[in-house]
Amino acid sequence: MNVNSANCLLPVPSGSFVVPGLTTVLSTTEAHPLGFSLIIPTYKEAKNLAKLVEQLSRLLDSQLAGDYELIVVDDDSPDDTWKVAQELTADYPQLRVMRRIEERGLSTAVIRGWQVARGEVLGVIDADLQHPPELLLQLWSQIQGGVDLAVASRHVEGGGVSDWSIIRRFLSRGAQMIGLILLPGVIGRVSDPMSGYFMVRRNCLVDRPLNPLGYKILIEVLGRGKIPEIGEVGYVFQERQVGESKVTWKQYVEYLQHLLRLRLSLGYIGRFIRFGLVGFSGVFVDMAIFYLLRDKLGLGLTLSAALSAEVAMFNNFLWNDVWTFGDISQHQPGWRQWFERFVKFNGICLAGLILNVLLVNLLFNVFGINEYVSKLIAIAAVTVWNFWINLKLSWRVTDVRQ
Repeated sequence: MNVNSANCLLPVPSGSFVVPGLTTVLSTTEAHPLGFSLIIPTYKEAKNLAKLVEQLSRLLDSQLAGDYELIVVDDDSPDDTWKVAQELTADYPQLRVMRRIEERGLSTAVIRGWQVARGEVLGVIDADLQHPPELLLQLWSQIQGGVDLAVASRHVEGGGVSDWSIIRRFLSRGAQMIGLILLPGVIGRVSDPMSGYFMVRRNCLVDRPLNPLGYKILIEVLGRGKIPEIGEVGYVFQERQVGESKVTWKQYVEYLQHLLRLRLSLGYIGRFIRFGLVGFSGVFVDMAIFYLLRDKLGLGLTLSAALSAEVAMFNNFLWNDVWTFGDISQHQPGWRQWFERFVKFNGICLAGLILNVLLVNLLFNVFGINEYVSKLIAIAAVTVWNFWINLKLSWRVTDVRQ
């Protein structure tokens, strides 16, 4: 990681977006490590900054006096936000400032700040006062309690939005739903993946290449970081009082591009193959049970098809839970979590079961196709349904500390 300094401002890292270990950071300075580093990415926030820094410093001094730092990373704001931040350092020695001229973007600003940070725990908060500073201590308490990532969420108890319009609420929830479809194993780990207010242990990100786009840095952290345990704290998102909103259609487009890029880079091909093999094993289970029920026990066609499909579905769930999605389910131990996953899987597959039965009857009774051939065709069609829907929406039981 190369750096180039300017005056007394922090040097701006260049090169790849990789968070180094503390040893690497401290090797170029005589400074000592800290417990917490909070990044404040800014662009045209000169009017909000003094109030925010005062509130953050007062809160953190009560719990982490001398063991934290605030790092303002400004994208060369035309209102000289970086200069305002520099002037504040006289009263707040824990404040450091970085001015970026070549690069732009909230997510990359956060990572550049993390690259020079001296904290064991890294955090981010917006400078527009829409994130309540007082929540910091609750997030810190979550980290102290053992979680690896503590997220401020609008979608858990105590959370919400203030005066959002119906359109903005729809866009926010719609964006989250698209994320769940494209990246269920990432977006589904937290209730509010769009949050820009969180803390994460540095060792979860060290030497893991990040490739952010747009504003949603948490998605990148979840997708590329190694984060075993997550905690969430509810908060009410406030309306901006001073300055102008940065939310435009460009941010939504970048969000979609980010999802697609992350999806392609995370290598889900192996998971697809495992899911397909499990589904293939279910074919034999389904056909074997169907044969026993239909030919040996003499049950009706519809009942035999329904029962054999349900047994095969249970077989598929067991293998998927242990093998296909084992990396997710191992972080959700216990019978309650196991049962929740099974209920969700079973519910999603219920539509597939109904489709299976309808297709068997249609092919056999209407088109006169052999009952076993009808059953195979129905299995093939329903496999496509189960493969895609369960891959996108299953195994996302959010079990976080609140």
